Amino acid sequence: MLSFIKRYKFHLLGFMVFSATFLSISFYLLTPKKKLPIFNPSDVNPELVDSTVQHISKYHTIADFKFTNQNGEMITQKNYEGKIYVADFFFTTCPTICPIMQDNMVEIQNTFKDVSEVMLLSHTVMPHIDSVPVLKKYALEKGVMDSKWNLVTGDKKDIFYIARKSYLAVKTETEGELYDMVHTENFILVDKQRRVRGFYDGTKKEEIKRLIGDIRFLLEEKN
Repeated sequence: MLSFIKRYKFHLLGFMVFSATFLSISFYLLTPKKKLPIFNPSDVNPELVDSTVQHISKYHTIADFKFTNQNGEMITQKNYEGKIYVADFFFTTCPTICPIMQDNMVEIQNTFKDVSEVMLLSHTVMPHIDSVPVLKKYALEKGVMDSKWNLVTGDKKDIFYIARKSYLAVKTETEGELYDMVHTENFILVDKQRRVRGFYDGTKKEEIKRLIGDIRFLLEEKN
């Protein structure tokens, strides 16, 4: 047996190398590759979507926008051109889920603070309360990096429509004045093509971990 091994050792070595290579390639080809869905209005809970777009099943993107940030600067889609970003909806006096959401958004900010391709965008659902000075005070308290994260206010109607027609993430009041909004705990992941790629519970650490992983995946995505 020993003489057989010595005689054919190079053949056996070659076979072992071939087998290892074959198994590695097979494992790679058979392992499901990670994919992130592209969300359209028809894919989402209708309660979160404006009725005028609920039928749309493809090619949905974030509409153009124009809001004012915590520094009184005009923020538009141009500021987010070619960026991956996380959007959410909040108000500064919210005593329940907002503080948790914003603390988790700070974690995302700090994780990608040196990655210029990643940004954050928080919209107030109470613009009559959240003026520029109020947003600035809130931003300073939370440690917001101005170059990375915009807290924005604007016309209530415009915020309402982008929340429900673009980000597909905000409920409406069953009663009350027109454009009343009930924000959810959703963080919305948007890719460089302005497509919605994921929804995450902004109050849960495991969801934040998943979101961070998905942002890293999008940074490597080729299309």
